Amino acid sequence: MSLSHRVRGVKVLKAVSSPLRLQILNLLFDKGDLSYTELMNSLKMNPSRDAGRFAYHLKFLLKADLIEADVEAKKYCLTELGKMVIDVSDRIEKKAFKRKGMLVRTSRFALEEFDANKIANSLIREAKMPPELTRKVAKEAEKRLLKSRTKYLTAPLVREVVNAILIEKGLEEYRHKLTRLGLPVHEVNVLVESRAKTSLDSDSMIEIAGQTVFKEYTLLNVFPRDIADAHLSGSIHINDLGSWILKPNEIMHDLRFFFQNGLKLEKAGTLQSYRPPQSLESALSIAFNVLLHSSREMNEMQTVDYFNIFLAPFTKSLESTRIKEALRLFILDLNQQVNTSLDLEITIPRFMTDKAAIGPEGKIFGKYGDFAEESLLLISLILDIFAEESANMPIFNPKLIIKMHDGTLGDEKARAVLLKAHSLASERGIPYFANVWEKDPRHPIFSATGIKLEANLNGDWEIDTLRTGCLGCGTVNLPRIAYECERDKARFFGILKERCEMVIRALEIKYRALKQYGKGSLPFVMQSTNGDQYFRLENCSRMINLAGFSESVEAFCEKEIYDEKTLEFAEEVIQDIIAFTHKASRRHGKRLFPVILPNIETGERLARLDIEKFGIAKVKFSGTREKPFYSTVRRLNLQEGSVPSESLEVLQRLSGLNNGGNLTLIELGETERRSEELMAVTRHLLESRSIEFFAYNRVVTYCSNCRRSWLGPLNKCPSCGSIGTLKFFDRFASM
Repeated sequence: MSLSHRVRGVKVLKAVSSPLRLQILNLLFDKGDLSYTELMNSLKMNPSRDAGRFAYHLKFLLKADLIEADVEAKKYCLTELGKMVIDVSDRIEKKAFKRKGMLVRTSRFALEEFDANKIANSLIREAKMPPELTRKVAKEAEKRLLKSRTKYLTAPLVREVVNAILIEKGLEEYRHKLTRLGLPVHEVNVLVESRAKTSLDSDSMIEIAGQTVFKEYTLLNVFPRDIADAHLSGSIHINDLGSWILKPNEIMHDLRFFFQNGLKLEKAGTLQSYRPPQSLESALSIAFNVLLHSSREMNEMQTVDYFNIFLAPFTKSLESTRIKEALRLFILDLNQQVNTSLDLEITIPRFMTDKAAIGPEGKIFGKYGDFAEESLLLISLILDIFAEESANMPIFNPKLIIKMHDGTLGDEKARAVLLKAHSLASERGIPYFANVWEKDPRHPIFSATGIKLEANLNGDWEIDTLRTGCLGCGTVNLPRIAYECERDKARFFGILKERCEMVIRALEIKYRALKQYGKGSLPFVMQSTNGDQYFRLENCSRMINLAGFSESVEAFCEKEIYDEKTLEFAEEVIQDIIAFTHKASRRHGKRLFPVILPNIETGERLARLDIEKFGIAKVKFSGTREKPFYSTVRRLNLQEGSVPSESLEVLQRLSGLNNGGNLTLIELGETERRSEELMAVTRHLLESRSIEFFAYNRVVTYCSNCRRSWLGPLNKCPSCGSIGTLKFFDRFASM
């Protein structure tokens, strides 16, 4: 080494021999270029007392070529040599502090020696931070961890230290991207310890934990800040947040696709496949497997439309006892495994009578109009099975939807089957009823959640209503808008549109995610045969659910819903939101509907948040002070054998919200009702067209000790006197 190089090296070593000079170098590295005054303030030196000493050290660093002065900016900055000295200093400090046992437990479930470069690489990879900035943050994190003398580090702890540094430096946008998702240890402990009380199995606990992670991910990294904040604050509610970008909400199945092509499960993770069914039993087996595999790819309900009609060709010439036992096994399997609606047609619709009937081996067996007797027998047997299996404890899954046409009651055999359905409704409140008018070219179909699809997209009932479903549902907290607007109508409608727009954007985000990744994440429902994809995602409906509709208009008008002025305002709200969603549907999707559909958890959550925000005295809610909620379903009480005309008139005036779906519950209370009495009510509703989709609701108390049921909620079993063995069955307990 030459003498000049040695002399320069000595100067550098002398320059960094002073702790103050080394501190100046570190300040310039951490904070960037600094002025004379900024350096003195950072070092907490007094300008009048320490100016001479500070100038001496600054001059020493300048002569050693470790810093240089920017004359125009009037600031000092590090030279390349200065940066090298900082690097060497850090390595020396690291060696001095480093002790055996400085290990990190990584997210790959391995123990590794701590390396600050991995922090810098993570910041570049995950937060897209500039390399120069990452080195500064990584260096600071390393310093703090070394000084803490922690023997055993974890990746989450390192990340927390880094996030704290980012917040201190005002780098919140990078901290946001670096957030770690998951449950705190305490919450996992609570979840594990709750197994005995809640009967949660291992898979359920794993699902809860996974849902929590995806909820946080969606709020942090998928939704824009305004949508995420609106959900967290309770202005809106995004239903099924944990699987928002992973699954559609509902699907309307067409069994003919599988009866004709068989069942191909290669893309669903198994090599097993099924040929087109040759018998009733194999047809039901295929139907069950379709529902089972689809259940992993849907959030909520699956509906099998025209179930008895599509199954009828497989029952030709079979004994009713064989048909009944095959159906019984199918129903009991569904009851345990899959959340399903079965749409049952009392009579074969005219638009289906000439349709080719798919039968055994996927071959055509005449037309569906040829199987009217078989279709009716299937409904009758299904109702018998439900009556037998519900004799002790009600069976609410699969859900039975009885579709009635305007000519149904004119057929004697159809009336007899319909009477069975009303007997089941009277005793257990199980079936749903749909009034479908034969001359209506839209041919609506329903799921038990109230979702409705019609042939109003392409004008073809098969394309518009089958092999599609509901993309998703977001809920607007209407009562909160009433409180926030302070009875200013223009402000009410302005906030309403703003909240609806948030839900619409959230639904568009969901559609794009499923469109992009659906074939990989939804392999079963997205399967194709001869280029024909089964699930038509683009035809799915999108729902804006309105929680607390009646509470909001009553709060705004300060009068009950039956008051004429309140009803006028309610109609104005409906017209405004329909006009807005109709306009928005041109940009965001052809099937965008405002609806009022059941959702227990959402109604309770939004009411609770509003009470916390505005106080219980101001909030108008349903339920009790201990368990408040906003209504998300229409309820009517049966009085003296009929539904009050005043209630029906209100529903008629609010029918503008029925286009995407609806559900009305007719409460039977604890009074015993004859099936003929309910049949007369249904006849009136059918002929007057006042309610489209409804169910008679019963609250049933079941005792697991003596295996008996009673009408109404009971505190003690009338038979054995037991208290802890009681279970309550109510279709929608809190809405």
